[in-house]
Amino acid sequence: MTRNPSLLIPVTILTGFLGSGKTTLLNRILKENHGQRIAVIENEFGEEGVDNDLLLQNEQENVVEMNNGCLCCTVRGDLVRIMGNLAQRRAAGEIKFDRVVIETTGMADPGPVAQTFFADDDVAENYLLDAIITVVDAKHGMQQLDEHREIQQQVGFADRLLLSKTDLCTPEEIAAIRARLVQMNARADIFISDHGQAPIAQILDIRGFNLNSVLDIAPDFLEEDHHTHNDEISSFVFKSDRPFDSVQFEEFMGAISQVYGGDMLRYKGILYIKGSDRRMLFQGVHMLMGADLGRKWAPEDKKSTKMVFIGRKLPKELFIKGLTKCLTR
Repeated sequence: MTRNPSLLIPVTILTGFLGSGKTTLLNRILKENHGQRIAVIENEFGEEGVDNDLLLQNEQENVVEMNNGCLCCTVRGDLVRIMGNLAQRRAAGEIKFDRVVIETTGMADPGPVAQTFFADDDVAENYLLDAIITVVDAKHGMQQLDEHREIQQQVGFADRLLLSKTDLCTPEEIAAIRARLVQMNARADIFISDHGQAPIAQILDIRGFNLNSVLDIAPDFLEEDHHTHNDEISSFVFKSDRPFDSVQFEEFMGAISQVYGGDMLRYKGILYIKGSDRRMLFQGVHMLMGADLGRKWAPEDKKSTKMVFIGRKLPKELFIKGLTKCLTR
């Protein structure tokens, strides 16, 4: 049985392409006077993720204690094993930390890390995936998005996008990359983070993976239904004032995820279900999905469904047509 969410250890996945500035951001978070102890997991042995002068090495324990009360753990084995070990030692009082930040490598796809929180019961018993934060180099991001699939994956999975190096860009360059990122991921808020400076409130405890969080979609996303870049990753929205038949919806999503699940990076929605007086909160990563009952529809509410899909070359019209067939009168 899953524990009370308030008792779970929140986890932030920090990702970004090579040289984007994610390590600079992480160092800034660790030095911040926020009063929290942070355990850091790096998913590639040998990559220097935090400045050496911050660390007091403890080779035998495979845990690095930091001078601000944070912890750093370098992944040498399976992520699940490392997280399980950290949770056990924390419960035994051997180490103290309030939250975990997982820093991925610059060429990493954050999808498998995110899936861990859906697929592994031991992880779900102890941890809550708070959000995926992706740092994008505003100066070089356009070229990187053209040339590297990895950064497109990182943008697609993000709950927050942080633009770095904007001080090196013209206003026109910043506007252009922002517009491109919105088309790729319509639900991720975009903030500036030059030299690792970003509001902590926009990085930690944002509950981007919480089913009860608000489904945010960029307000200007629906105004333009075209973009000039041939990105593999893109997003689209499904909206309807008609209710879903719950059985048909479940069958369709199960079938579509079997065919396209590998390319369905993130999908999330607030659903209007026939015969239910509550919102249905729904989200998934690849072929793993979950749903939960939300608050009751108030008399003044306009009952409706709003879903956003983010993925790699997904057949938008097929999805829209299939979802429409699941609606009732």
